[in-house]
Amino acid sequence: MKILVLNGPNINMLGIREPEIYGKQTYEDLKKLILQNANGVDVDFYQSNHEGALVDAIQKAYFDGIDGIVFNPGAYTHTSVALLDALKATNIPCVEVHISDPDMREEFRRISFVRDACLKTIKGEGLNGYVLALEFLKEHLK
Repeated sequence: MKILVLNGPNINMLGIREPEIYGKQTYEDLKKLILQNANGVDVDFYQSNHEGALVDAIQKAYFDGIDGIVFNPGAYTHTSVALLDALKATNIPCVEVHISDPDMREEFRRISFVRDACLKTIKGEGLNGYVLALEFLKEHLK
């Protein structure tokens, strides 16, 4: 089983960006946590601050035979029809993840364009939300 962990803008700034919201762990810490909990799943990581690069990564995942996507679109959650369309086009099972709970923040963050193409949304669980998403996808794909 192959899972892509896909991250949007500013996730590379974990540990620096608003640690009172996102914590002090880094992007490298996140990758280590996921790999420690992969339990035999082949995990690939990709992060970009550019919307088109994320669309390209979703399309590439289709052609590479990726079985599922754990996706934190970052700020593009609230703005990107292009990411929604890419997820719909590829039809790869996807779980939307947010480190914080967008519903408890500014009102504009309560809108998710990508959610319609996702099996589930995990929010407000910190970095552990990625582990929960991975576990959900493993069960779903069995």
